[in-house]
Amino acid sequence: MNHVVAVQAAGSCQHVLEGCPYPAPSITDFYFRPIFTIGVFRFDKPMLLVLLSTLIVVGFFWAAFRKPQLIPRGVQNLGELGILFVRDQILRPQLGKRGDNWLPFLTSLFFFIWVNNIFGLIPILYFPATSRYEYPAILTVMVWVLYMGIGMWKQGPIRYMKALCVPEGAPLLLLPLLAPIEFLSNVFVRPLTLSVRLFANMLAGHVLLAVFALATWYLLTLHYQLVFSVFSFLVLVALTLLELLIQLLQAFIFTILTAFYISGAYEPAH
Repeated sequence: MNHVVAVQAAGSCQHVLEGCPYPAPSITDFYFRPIFTIGVFRFDKPMLLVLLSTLIVVGFFWAAFRKPQLIPRGVQNLGELGILFVRDQILRPQLGKRGDNWLPFLTSLFFFIWVNNIFGLIPILYFPATSRYEYPAILTVMVWVLYMGIGMWKQGPIRYMKALCVPEGAPLLLLPLLAPIEFLSNVFVRPLTLSVRLFANMLAGHVLLAVFALATWYLLTLHYQLVFSVFSFLVLVALTLLELLIQLLQAFIFTILTAFYISGAYEPAH
C-alpha cells in the first residue's frame, strides 16, 4: 500500500504527525509497477501471486499423493479432505457420478481461487490477485470455452443453441421476445456475472480492510485518539473474520457454477 507518505495540497506534508490528512485507499492501490521483466512479459505483484498460488496448489497435492497410503495420515489426510469436499459438495450435486472425471479440474479451480483470495489476509503479501479483474476474467473465459465446447460436442451446435435460446415450455408467440433475451443471458451475461461476482467481492473486501487498517494506524498517531484507534482495530478484526468466510464462499460459488454450466452442457435442463 502506498500510504506511508501522504501529501497535502500544498505539497509539503509527509507524515501524519505533521498534520497530513487521512491517506484513504484509492484505485491506484490496485496497480503495481513491474518487479522485473522477461522479454515482453512484465511481472508485477499480482502476477507473481498467481504463480505462487499455482506452485502452492500443485506442491500441496503432489506432497499429499506422491506416496499415497491405504490409511492416510498427515498431509494426505488434508488432501483427501479437500478432494472429498469438492466431490461431495460441488461435483456430485451438479454432475452426479458421471462427472467424476471433472474432479481434478474442479478441485484445482476451487483451491486456486481460494488460495489467491487468502493472499489478501497474509501479511507482506496482503493482496488478493482476484481483485484485479483480468484474473477472474481469464478463468471465466476458460470455463466459458469449456462448457460451450462440451455443449456443442455432446448435443450438437443447433440443439445446444436451441437449449440456450428457447426456454422449456415457452409459448410460441413470446419466442421472438424471449429468444434474444435468453441468448444474451446464457451466452454473454452468464460469464460476465461469473467473473464480476468474484472480482467485486475481493475488490470490496480488500478496500474495506485497507480503510480500517489505515484508520487504526492513523488514529494511533494522533493525540488523544487511542479509543478510536482501538475501535477501528476491533472493526478490522471483525471484517477479517468475515472476509475469511467470503473468500471461501466466493471460491465455492465460482466452482459450483462452473460444475452447473458443465452439467447443462451435457444435456438440456428440464
